[in-house]
Amino acid sequence: MTQIQSAQQLIEQIAWSAEGLVPAVVQDALSKEVLMLAYMNKESLQKSLESGQTWFWSRSRNELWNKGATSGNTQQITSLHYDCDGDTLLVKVRQKGPACHTGAYSCFYREASVSTDTGASSTPQNEDRFAPLSRLEETIAQRDAERPEGAYTTYLFEKGVDKILKKVGEETAEVIIAAKNRDQDELRCEAADLIFHLMVLLREQEIPFDGVLQELEFRHRKPVKKD
Repeated sequence: MTQIQSAQQLIEQIAWSAEGLVPAVVQDALSKEVLMLAYMNKESLQKSLESGQTWFWSRSRNELWNKGATSGNTQQITSLHYDCDGDTLLVKVRQKGPACHTGAYSCFYREASVSTDTGASSTPQNEDRFAPLSRLEETIAQRDAERPEGAYTTYLFEKGVDKILKKVGEETAEVIIAAKNRDQDELRCEAADLIFHLMVLLREQEIPFDGVLQELEFRHRKPVKKD
């Protein structure tokens, strides 16, 4: 991976539009959900790099704006990339609260109807077997950002880490009991509950699920010591 050493070097690499702007795609560094699309000019990019928080250029107000300065829904930058043509930025952030001004976790909360008729069956059997985990991580991230009233995940986040840890402990014990009783149906359900609460804990601790997968991959590839 090529790494730019200074802000000025990065600014020189960008293919700025005639208006002096470049689109910036903002992505949640934990859940990988795309949160929003905004625009940066040279000054806002410079401020973003220097402050570690996102700054953009408002085309409607014709002024700089610091994301979350008034709402408190700030974006702490974890990494910033630009594409092969240098005309688009990808900004990965730790999002605090909703990213959208509507109060939604992501600005892309409205889904269009698209034909998926490719001649292949659309049954779950043809889906990535880990897709449910990805959807669960996205949903947990959304609940964390939006905190909808009455949602169980909201309740867990509002109660904090002690409550989440208590539930992880309870679900672990129930997994053990179900396994000891050789009750496969119960074990399947309790294992799902445990995975859910573990993923809530990971979100609360700001650890992406990818980090767990990377650790598993590292262990898999780690050389076996010979006697």
